[in-house]
Amino acid sequence: MSPKTTDFDILELAPLIRDRAVSSAAATAAQLERIAALDGRLHSYARLMADAAMVQSESADAEIAAGRYRGPLHGVPVAVKDLFWTQGVPTAAGMSIHRDFRPPQDATVVARLTRAGAVLLGKLQMTEGAYSDHHPTVTPPVNPWDPRAWTGISSSGPGVAVAAGLCHGALASDTGGSIRWPSAANGVTGLKPSWGRVSRHGTFELAASLDHVGPIARSAADCAVLLQAIAGPDPKDPTARPDPTQDYLAEGRRGVRGLRVGIDAAWNGEGVDAVVVAALSEAVAVFRGLGCEIVEARAPDVAAAVADWPDNCAVEAAVAHTETYPARREDYGEVLAAVIEAGRALGGLAYQRILLRRAELKGRFATLLASVDVLLTPAHPFAPLTLGTIRTLGDQPGLIAGLQRYTCPFNMTGHPTLSLPAGFSADGLPIGLQLAARDLGEDRLLRMGMAYQSATTWHRRRPALEGAQG
Repeated sequence: MSPKTTDFDILELAPLIRDRAVSSAAATAAQLERIAALDGRLHSYARLMADAAMVQSESADAEIAAGRYRGPLHGVPVAVKDLFWTQGVPTAAGMSIHRDFRPPQDATVVARLTRAGAVLLGKLQMTEGAYSDHHPTVTPPVNPWDPRAWTGISSSGPGVAVAAGLCHGALASDTGGSIRWPSAANGVTGLKPSWGRVSRHGTFELAASLDHVGPIARSAADCAVLLQAIAGPDPKDPTARPDPTQDYLAEGRRGVRGLRVGIDAAWNGEGVDAVVVAALSEAVAVFRGLGCEIVEARAPDVAAAVADWPDNCAVEAAVAHTETYPARREDYGEVLAAVIEAGRALGGLAYQRILLRRAELKGRFATLLASVDVLLTPAHPFAPLTLGTIRTLGDQPGLIAGLQRYTCPFNMTGHPTLSLPAGFSADGLPIGLQLAARDLGEDRLLRMGMAYQSATTWHRRRPALEGAQG
């Protein structure tokens, strides 16, 4: 029996479409059939764009037949988190207040996907305003490995959809861990690029200086393809970096012999579950076997950054919601409303102290990351979290700080990070690791990620979904 096209990575499907062994229309129809069969219980899509997707796929087939092949995303069905504007299509950002908002234009990243020839299946579900909780009117996505398991936030829909084979890749955002947590929780790969490497034009803000846009996919190589399509300067976003992009896929294939992997054993072990520590140890052995040099590293103390992140995020969220809060307070869920209230209440002196500490942390991490090619850490310190545990986070401040320890500091500094599947718990739930690199070091992350995945099969595991179609 031949494999289903919905099982394929982007780089497995792309040559078949290019060579016309599989049509984009057939691959898109297979995805839509699988979504129809499974998403009624997984709830990963906020809005399906089935008719438009079929039109796009037929256009891609016609272009390819005429010899106008655009590259590895041409004709490949993907999806985007529902905070990226799509012209004329409701874009709610997980909020009831925006359910009827139809953007006047595409977000830059959506326009760049279209330019690359990708087929847009729809908009993926997310937490309210990209913070920590789904709006009461939203049915949260369900982890395809186990409905009792956490999906990660805020890019819950992208993580679930990629893991369940409901798209071949997705675009997401990350303000404190929102690409890396869903990737780790759902057993997929997620890249948070350097701040400003990818334009945020046409993207709903949570916290402007902390928000990063990046891909979630089944492999580091697929993330490279997606990053190649969306990265680069943008006249519509003056904060987008002017630095030239690279051929990230070609860079990723260069190999890793001689590259330096930094390990802070104390930071990686304190308060970290044994199964996560074991997964990191196995990863170290893999990297050593690939010819990397494993070196001791000393990470800066991140306690202040973890403590500062909520207030930093709250102030910027309050700014982002000025037009609708408090004027339409009744349309907000309690969690997001409380965050905005906290931001409105924080004084200027306190905020300036946060900014000074943040600048110092960025400098310290810059020094560390200049001495190694990547720094290896957990994606988060706990064995896969259950929904029951997550619901009690507010009563366990230490658990919240632990969850954020390895993610939010790199939003505060803007350094790029990559989350990779690294094993499974005794309950059969995914475990993730994280790699961090120097500013604009996406090439190193992708080299390490692709090499790691050439030597392991964790990213090849798929959840068993009975009755799956496509």
